[in-house]
Amino acid sequence: MNCVERRIVLAGLGATLIVKRARSAEPAGEVQSARGECYALTADVRRSLAAAAAVFIGDSVGTGPQSALALRLGEATNVRLGQEARLRIDRFIVNAGGTLVLERGAMLCEHDARASSNEMNILSPFGLIAVRGTSVWCGPSNGVFGVFVQRGAVTVTGRQKTVLVVSGFGTNIAHPGDEPTAPAPWGAARIKAALDSVM
Repeated sequence: MNCVERRIVLAGLGATLIVKRARSAEPAGEVQSARGECYALTADVRRSLAAAAAVFIGDSVGTGPQSALALRLGEATNVRLGQEARLRIDRFIVNAGGTLVLERGAMLCEHDARASSNEMNILSPFGLIAVRGTSVWCGPSNGVFGVFVQRGAVTVTGRQKTVLVVSGFGTNIAHPGDEPTAPAPWGAARIKAALDSVM
């Protein structure tokens, strides 16, 4: 077997391992839309994501520059990621909720309480966001990490302090380890910039 043939065989084995890992993992949902560079990482194996591709518990899904990704997780949760974002599907129970870890970038999470009354938790280096029947945006905004509630209410917990954020209000966390600020209304320009970042 020459060098080229060996590479072809190894590439085929690698693709088979990726497919087997994906089949053995527990499904969390699927891609609704993908623009630009969108991918999933599972145990350091990277695969490209396109519309209708499956995502699994344990996946870290991400986007590159000028990219965006929309996911449907179970029957109750929609997630949109903006450019250069990374989100890990840490724990997820279909139709019940779970835990998502926002490692970087911006996201919009819509969790439908009519489909599931269970809580969805979003962890980030800045704090914990508890979501129930809510549409909430979180990510970089005006030089800080911001959380803005479009619909419903969330609790945002820093190191020791928890604040309740209701529809039309937001809170800021300046640095990892800092506490969330008192919730306040966001201006129209800031809201538009936040939502545009995940479209």
